[in-house]
Amino acid sequence: MNTATQITLSKTTLAILKNFASLNSNILVSPGNTIKTITPSMNGMAEAVVEETFDIQFGIWDLNKFLGVVSLFTNPTFEFGEKSVTISGNNNSVVNYGYSEPRLLTVPTKSVNMPEIAVEVDITQEMFSELSRASSIMQLPDISFIGNDDGMFVEVSDRSDPSSNSCKIRLADNDEGKDFAFHFKMDNIKLLPGNYKISFAKQLAGRFENENIQLTYWFAMQPDSYCN
Repeated sequence: MNTATQITLSKTTLAILKNFASLNSNILVSPGNTIKTITPSMNGMAEAVVEETFDIQFGIWDLNKFLGVVSLFTNPTFEFGEKSVTISGNNNSVVNYGYSEPRLLTVPTKSVNMPEIAVEVDITQEMFSELSRASSIMQLPDISFIGNDDGMFVEVSDRSDPSSNSCKIRLADNDEGKDFAFHFKMDNIKLLPGNYKISFAKQLAGRFENENIQLTYWFAMQPDSYCN
């Protein structure tokens, strides 16, 4: 009996998968329209609701290799069978790509339940791109969200070196007057381009919600983060 179903994948879904590959090289997709991933060190997780609905569970061991195969085609179609996916293109070429055993993959085992939110801020794609460039050029490994009497800011720096260079952007007034500093490693914050609403739970995690599509990330804070 043929249980395969044929679908296409939107550019947005392929972009999300490419971004997820930067967090974890493998992925397990469950039936439905929600895809999830978690970093191997368990300090970051992402979840997206996509346009497509998958009828079966399938695992991909090397997501970048899979996406590389997909890039060989123009407007490919995907036929997801029980043990492999068949990728077809307009040039009559066909690739049969086998699934991975789920037990070999690093996958989320439960959903994230954020505790009480202490602070919320918004950051634009342009802001984050500027900070990413500054971090790369000046070799600044840390990103911090800071609140004090002067306002709320986001800054990239090298926190191990008090005399290091830094780049800071003002986000908003600090209307509630909270004194906080939420620290993350810049290498861990791998976002699909877009504008984000960020919610922080005290000394635990930051939730990054894309404002245009149903895409959410959770990243663990550094232990010395605080909020008073």
